[in-house]
Amino acid sequence: MARCNRCGKTTSFGHNRSFSQRATRRTFKPNLQKVTILEKGRLVHKVLCVRCIRTLSKVAA
Repeated sequence: MARCNRCGKTTSFGHNRSFSQRATRRTFKPNLQKVTILEKGRLVHKVLCVRCIRTLSKVAA
């Protein structure tokens, strides 16, 4: 579920940095949305990241 159906963007990992520069693990989650799009003349439900939704709206306009 935590994957964009168009570009494949998933959760990435990094560090939280405190004032003393101590590193603790953290996750960066993509902004995924459930959308209905028109694909090959049919309405299809997909899970897309917001970047892909914005790109699709630019191409459609």
